Amino acid sequence: MDVPKVARVFKGTFVHAKSVSEAGVELNPSGAIGVFDNGRIAFVGNLLDIESLRSKYRFTSAVEVDLGSRFLIPGFVDTHNHAPQYQYSGTGTDLPLLEWLEKYTFPVEAKYSDIDFARNVYDKSIRRVMRNGTTTCCYFATIHLDASKLLADLCARHGLRAYVGKVSMDRNSPAFYVEPSAAAAIEAAEAFVRYVRDELCSPLVTPVVTPRFVPTCSSELMRGLGEIAATYNVPIQSHVAENKAELAWVHSLHPDCSSYTQVYDAHGLLSERCVMAHGCHLEPAELDLLRERGAGIAHCPVSNFNLKSGIFDTQRALRSGVKLGLGTDVSGGHSPSVLEVVRQAVVASNVLHMHDAAYTPANYKLMFALATLGGAQVLGLERQVGSFEPGKAFDALIVDPLTPDSPFDVFDGNSLEDIFQKFVLLGDDRNVAHVFVNGAQVAGSCLGQPL
Repeated sequence: MDVPKVARVFKGTFVHAKSVSEAGVELNPSGAIGVFDNGRIAFVGNLLDIESLRSKYRFTSAVEVDLGSRFLIPGFVDTHNHAPQYQYSGTGTDLPLLEWLEKYTFPVEAKYSDIDFARNVYDKSIRRVMRNGTTTCCYFATIHLDASKLLADLCARHGLRAYVGKVSMDRNSPAFYVEPSAAAAIEAAEAFVRYVRDELCSPLVTPVVTPRFVPTCSSELMRGLGEIAATYNVPIQSHVAENKAELAWVHSLHPDCSSYTQVYDAHGLLSERCVMAHGCHLEPAELDLLRERGAGIAHCPVSNFNLKSGIFDTQRALRSGVKLGLGTDVSGGHSPSVLEVVRQAVVASNVLHMHDAAYTPANYKLMFALATLGGAQVLGLERQVGSFEPGKAFDALIVDPLTPDSPFDVFDGNSLEDIFQKFVLLGDDRNVAHVFVNGAQVAGSCLGQPL
């Protein structure tokens, strides 16, 4: 067995979250992070110890990268994104959820029976999220098996760490966009899982069981999907309590269940590998149930605002002990950038404070923690990504606050923390100079240029 060698050592400032909290965000102005040639982090140390690190890990200055005015952060984890909806992102936010699905989403998603159409959009979606600093993305595809396989293939080809789900839906859907039966939907979902696991075999891509949401999935389908997830030990993703009209619809369909969340639980779809998007209207008992099952929530504030769905209470969810990350929810969310989600998550928390002065709003540091380590926890990847720790994969961004076309300016007297905050609240893909997944450069405004 080959012993890994240190391939790169990054010297300078790095910022990461050691815990999902404001206080857990660490800014180290004189760090040293070593990366093995297998893409794993070798060490996280300080420049003062560089000589002892050279001796211990047997590397020379030839592999050292001086970050200068740039800084390292972990790659962003997008816990909820609809890849097919990227085709119309930035449009069609004039309707609430259920009407929005009927007018915009279902007609567009039906087009993914055309594999060339799918390839064009999926390729662009992946490139765009990576340029914006996402290194792990949890994707919904469509009901089409071949196009869903293609999305998984493209994620692997581009080097994006991804959870990919073929959508399942067998009721309450338009005739042009629905699976013919629960049995057919279950068969297709299992075929997708087996394809990603046994044929694609990429260490970066994980198949996800994906019931769209309760209204479009019969009990037979939901139970079957739960069995697939248990049999193959794969994650589950869906939506919960996003919109009040949706909530009422679910209660009418399942009056025997005490809540929306309990419907999923009754069908074997809540587990520690489950990601539920939105949750704007969750009751305390539902948060307790999610915590007990170990499930996580993808907070999607951009979409929640655009579709007028509601305001998710970040602080209440964290107090309840539920795992929490951030999701772009393209295209309910207009932007593929997790930075935009961070900003609107702060706004959502401020709005709650405006309505209740006793409410403590969350700030940008906490939302940065959710965008990185929090998202990793939601996806069950906290031992692999989300922060800088020895043994984790080097999924990271080099951020350049002084790039010539930067959307913000840096002035004398701005501290390193000021500059980091400016990037979080003002920066964009122009500042994302290099994107690494498992140690490999895969994207960035300076891709192909020397480090």
